[in-house]
Amino acid sequence: MGLRGQRIVVVGGTSGIGLAVAEGAAREGAEVVVASRRRESVDAALKRLPLGAEGRTLDATDEVAVRAFFERIGGFDHLVYTAGESLLMESFLKSDLPRAKRFLDTRLWGAYTAVKHGAPSIRKGGSVVLTTGIAGQRPLPGTTVAASLCGAMESLTRALALELAPIRVNVVSPGVVHTELWRDMTEEDRRGLFESSAAALPVGRVGTPEDVAEAYLYLMRGGYSTGSVVVVDGGGLLV
Repeated sequence: MGLRGQRIVVVGGTSGIGLAVAEGAAREGAEVVVASRRRESVDAALKRLPLGAEGRTLDATDEVAVRAFFERIGGFDHLVYTAGESLLMESFLKSDLPRAKRFLDTRLWGAYTAVKHGAPSIRKGGSVVLTTGIAGQRPLPGTTVAASLCGAMESLTRALALELAPIRVNVVSPGVVHTELWRDMTEEDRRGLFESSAAALPVGRVGTPEDVAEAYLYLMRGGYSTGSVVVVDGGGLLV
């Protein structure tokens, strides 16, 4: 049930949760391929990954590039999609619609495109693991775009689990995690968010990429899970 000898493609795998997934899979003996839009991010990730890991640049919003990417890499066992811009939090009535659409382009349509062109290359027994967030179940003011995305990703996961069977399709739903996705906030606001979240959560701290990566590794190993939403939120849905 382990990942040794399997080939895993992580789109968005050069930072944060995606990189933690790639590192965890590599520790289990998997061959990993990470992809990101920025070459410098790919190079930095390869310095942290074991010798033999592959890294490629990829704009997940470019369907021609995504198709070519999967044609080049050939067969593999698991596709993980964690790509996304920094989190978008803004008042609904003051929202910037072009910016909101760009946010969905990478996180929703990028995932849709990656699965469309990647699924034919997934070997028997393989899977897809997508990424959502608890805003779909517990939205806050200023999270209309994020909440819309999260609801869409959960529905997409269930639909794909049926349409692509026997390929398994699951999605991970993180809570507040200390990653680069909060980089658009000021340092003071970011620190305040993490401190207030830690104080409210039953576990007493915000998550790390490594905490959440365990859910992706489980879903790749677990041959009896499909159409599932695995929440990793430190108890955030309870408070």
